[in-house]
Amino acid sequence: MMMQKCHINDLNESFFDRRSVIEDVYDDVRRIINDVRTEGDKAIIRLEKKFDNVDLDDISVTNEEFDSAMDNVDQRTVDSLNLAYKRIYSYHDKQRRKNWFIENDGSILGEIFVPMENVGCYVPSSYFSSLLMSVIPAKVAGVKNISVCTPPNKKGKIDDLILVAAKITNVSVYKVGGAQAIAGLAYGTETIPKVEKIVGPGNRYVTAAKILLKDRVEIDFPAGPSELLILADKSAIPEFLALDLLAQAEHDYNSRAILITTSEDLIEQVEEEIEQADDIVKKGSIYLVKSDSIDDSIRITNDFAPEHLEIITEDPIYVLKHIKNAGSIFIGEYSPVAAGDYASGTNHILPTAGYAKVLSGLSVDDFLKRMSVQMLDKDALKVIGEDVILMAEKEGLKTHARSIERRIL
Repeated sequence: MMMQKCHINDLNESFFDRRSVIEDVYDDVRRIINDVRTEGDKAIIRLEKKFDNVDLDDISVTNEEFDSAMDNVDQRTVDSLNLAYKRIYSYHDKQRRKNWFIENDGSILGEIFVPMENVGCYVPSSYFSSLLMSVIPAKVAGVKNISVCTPPNKKGKIDDLILVAAKITNVSVYKVGGAQAIAGLAYGTETIPKVEKIVGPGNRYVTAAKILLKDRVEIDFPAGPSELLILADKSAIPEFLALDLLAQAEHDYNSRAILITTSEDLIEQVEEEIEQADDIVKKGSIYLVKSDSIDDSIRITNDFAPEHLEIITEDPIYVLKHIKNAGSIFIGEYSPVAAGDYASGTNHILPTAGYAKVLSGLSVDDFLKRMSVQMLDKDALKVIGEDVILMAEKEGLKTHARSIERRIL
């Protein structure tokens, strides 16, 4: 783990650049995509052997494997997953879209919302929570066919909790991870159905594959490596901040956890807490950044556009009103990112690498198509007819104009 202290004015371009770690693997990922495109299951089995050191005869998950997983997981844990399911479902149920229509001068205008038919969800190894987060909004939207890809262990088995989550949500699971999983979903193989959209978080290889295949299949957004920014002042509790930073850093060696604060004392206290946490896995990078004012902290936060943003200040509402770019926001010392990761109800699949400037976290909308509808009678067409004819002629589209003239004149 790398830990760095600095002043806000010392932040350089490399601090904001998180996309280069993804771009660095583009060439490798292109080769993987091409292999899967041309060889299907054969390439996937070979690549699983190469990258995950596992020998597979079949990448499907059998009913017996699902049953075994249910037997292996204790009821208390199953109850926790069901609690998470209910809370996540309830939150996303509020996002449901309703068809709407208005009538004006004899014309009926509106929108209808139709779910996608086939969706693929990528779930990192052992991250059963990501299965719930990706599948549940798709279910709420009404998607019929949902395929989950997740890496097997060296024995060719899928994590029991992922299979329990899949059983709860009633989806198909395939034993394949990394860029080869994304390619398999995008092109389809002998075993994996071709999908219209791929969602879910992953490492830089998964994220690179999603980006490179955007012209082939719709994706949610680049979601990984993970990141957290905490905007805090002297009122924050150092131990809580340190734990949240370390929690983010245990995800991945490319993950980032950042504290920006106006308090030098807080930085020193958080640093001490981190250094004393000897029993905690430390992988990613931690930055402790001193700012001169809350407004400076807000400015840098909006420039960084973090995946997760914690606001722990004396006046969090002031800060919230000025935040323009963040994937998901957690307010107050008792709203840690870990709560949202599992069971508060919000979605933890969020844009990373600055994409929160233009994209939002996963929602029911990601699985819906919006189609406009219009129905005009003759009188309604006459109301706008002459104006449409004029504008069509001005654009040199004479047949457009004639299609109106023949109906109303």
